[in-house]
Amino acid sequence: MSGRETGGAERRQGVTEHRHGPRRRGQGELEVQVLSALREADGPATAGWVQERLGADLAYTTVITILTRLLAKGVVTRERTGRSFAWTPNSDEAGLAAHRMRKVLDGEADREAVLASFVTGLGPGDERLLRELLGRARGEGED
Repeated sequence: MSGRETGGAERRQGVTEHRHGPRRRGQGELEVQVLSALREADGPATAGWVQERLGADLAYTTVITILTRLLAKGVVTRERTGRSFAWTPNSDEAGLAAHRMRKVLDGEADREAVLASFVTGLGPGDERLLRELLGRARGEGED
């Protein structure tokens, strides 16, 4: 391809990016952003408050969809306030990531193989941390 052809492709790509606006965020990324915004609130927050916090390029209906998904996962609670709801986080980003990990594991037929593959891929520091956490969990269960 000549430099002129490459330049044309770059220009066309730039036009396409401009026409479609800012890059799309993934569902998981939006969940983390919505949860982070809720954690910054002084108390229960409305979807409108979350939308304002995250920026005008995010549709109100998208915020409602993400909040509803987080509610289904048990990560947030809601209470009726007038004609809408106020939302409160039950969990943090680590809890949300752990929920996703459990969901992936639950979707696999061979749990042992998945866990074995995960554990063997851990670095020494993570392996040590996992052993400590498992030891603490066992100790708490013995009470």
